[in-house]
Amino acid sequence: MKIALAQLNYHIGNFEKNVFKIKNTIQQAKLGKVDLIVFSELSACGYPPKDLLEYTHFIQQCENAVMEIAKQCVGISAIVGAPSANKNAHEKKIFNAAFFLENGEIKSIHAKTLLPDYDVFDECRHFEQNKKWDVVHFKNHKIALTICEDLWYDENPLYTVNPMDELMKHNPDFIVNIAASPFSTTHAEIRKSVITKAVKKYKLPLFYVNQVGAQTDLIFDGGSMVISNDGKPFDELNSFSEDFKIYEISSDKEELKKISEEKTLQKNNFSKAEKIQSALVLGIRDYFEKNNFKTAIVGLSGGIDSAVVLALACEALGGKNIFSVLMPSKFSSDHSVADALEMVKNIGCHHQLISIDNTFDTLEKTMQPHFENRPFNLAEENMQARIRGIMLMALSNKFGHILLNTSNKSEMAVGYGTLYGDMCGALSVIGDVYKTEVYELAHTINSTKKVIPKNIFSKAPSAELRHDQKDSDSLPDYEILDKILFQYIEKKQSEKEIISSGFDILLIKKIIQMINNNEYKRHQTPPVLRVSDKAFGTGRKMPIVGKY
Repeated sequence: MKIALAQLNYHIGNFEKNVFKIKNTIQQAKLGKVDLIVFSELSACGYPPKDLLEYTHFIQQCENAVMEIAKQCVGISAIVGAPSANKNAHEKKIFNAAFFLENGEIKSIHAKTLLPDYDVFDECRHFEQNKKWDVVHFKNHKIALTICEDLWYDENPLYTVNPMDELMKHNPDFIVNIAASPFSTTHAEIRKSVITKAVKKYKLPLFYVNQVGAQTDLIFDGGSMVISNDGKPFDELNSFSEDFKIYEISSDKEELKKISEEKTLQKNNFSKAEKIQSALVLGIRDYFEKNNFKTAIVGLSGGIDSAVVLALACEALGGKNIFSVLMPSKFSSDHSVADALEMVKNIGCHHQLISIDNTFDTLEKTMQPHFENRPFNLAEENMQARIRGIMLMALSNKFGHILLNTSNKSEMAVGYGTLYGDMCGALSVIGDVYKTEVYELAHTINSTKKVIPKNIFSKAPSAELRHDQKDSDSLPDYEILDKILFQYIEKKQSEKEIISSGFDILLIKKIIQMINNNEYKRHQTPPVLRVSDKAFGTGRKMPIVGKY
C-alpha cells in the first residue's frame, strides 16, 4: 500500500485556498498511484482557528470543505483534519477530528482524545474530548488514526485515558498521526523523542504529518516523519517548507519503502541560530503574504537589533519591498549613522534619513514650562523614541508600509522600551530572542553574506537618548541578564532557586521586580514571533494588576 505525506502551509479560514491546495496535492498523489494521502491537523480550516470555532457558519464552511475534498477521493483515499459536529447537546458542539475519505465520501470520523490546554494551546475551550475509539479499515490494513497530542499521554500526568491503549484493542497494523505542532528551538527533538518512544512501546510503524508555515505568532516547522516499528526514524520531510513524499508499507505491515524520487533536501540538522533565522524569515513572509501586505518599514538605528530585523525582513520579502528609516538626533553617534548607511548599501533596500532634532527641540520647548523646569530625564528620552514612532507610523500610513518592531526579548522582559515609541509595530520580529541570541543570529546571517557591518557587532549597546548613554548604565551585562531572565521566564524558577545558581541577590531581586512591573507594557506590544518554549504573548498569560 502506497502512503503519501502532504506537509502543506495552510491559511486560517481561507477555505478556497486550503481546499485548492489539498485537491492539487491529491491529484499529484494520484499520478504516483498512491492509495492513501495524509494531511495535517485541522488542514481544511488551518490551525489554530481560535474563536472562529464559535461561529456556526465557520463550522459549516469546514464541513463543506471536507465534502468538496471527498469528491476528489475516487481511486485514492485521504485523511484530512477539520472540526466535526458533536450531536450530544449536553457537550461542547464540536470535536477536533480526522476525516477518512474514500470513494467520494466521508467514510469515518475519528475525534481527538487528548486536548492540550497549556502554553499556546487552548483546545479545551472549544472541543469535546473523544470517548469512542475505532481503527480505520483500509486495504486489509487497520490504521490507528490519532491526532497530535494523542501520542503525548505519557508526557502529561493529568491525562486520564490513553487513546493508543484503546486503539491497540483493535490490533492495528500501523499508526497515523496528524498534527499541528508549533516550532520552538527545542521542540523538534522533544517531538521526535515522544513519537519514537510511542512507536517503541506499541511496536508499530508510524506516519506523522505536521503542518508548516506561520499563523501570526505561531510558527510551524513541518518535520513530518516516518518511524519504523523498531522506533528508528525511517525518513523525515523538510523543515520550514512544504514537502510531499510517498512511501510503501508491505503486506507484512512492517517493512517500509520510500517511493518518491530523491530531491535536493534541505538540511534538517540546523544550529540553534539557523533554526531561529529560518523560523523568523518564515514568520515574516507568511504574516505579509497571508495578510496581503506588500512592503515593510524598519527604523534603523545603527544597532544590532534593527540590523538583524532589517536583514531578516529583506530575506523574507526582498530588499525592494523594504523601506528603512534612519532618524538620528544630537545624541546619535556619527558611527551609528555611518553603520546604518553601510548596512543599507550592503543589503540593497530603500532608505531615508530624517533628523529628529528640530522636532525634539520644538517639543522640548513646548513641554518645558509644564515640566516645571525639572532636569532632563527619562521623559525627554522617551519623547525622542515617540517622535521616531510617530514618523515611522506616518510613513506607514502614507505609503501602506507595515512597521516591523525591533525590540528584543531582554528589553521586553525588563521594560527597556518606550510605549508608543520603539515598541510600535504590527509584528515583533525578535521579541522572543534574547540579546545574546541576537548577536548569534547576526553572525549566522553574516555567515552567508556580509550584510551587517563589523562595527555594529563591536559597539556597546545603547539607546542613544542622552549623551554617552549605554545599556549597561541601568542593566547588568547581557550575558548575566539573559541567564537570569531565562531561569525566571523559561524555567519558571523562583527567586530562591535563581539565587542558588550563584547570582547576586540584590541583582536578582531587581531584575525580577523589573520583569513583574512591566507586564502592562508587554500587554501592549505587537504579536511576538514565537521561537522559544516560553514566549511573551499567547503562551505566557500574567496578570497586569498583581503583586507577587
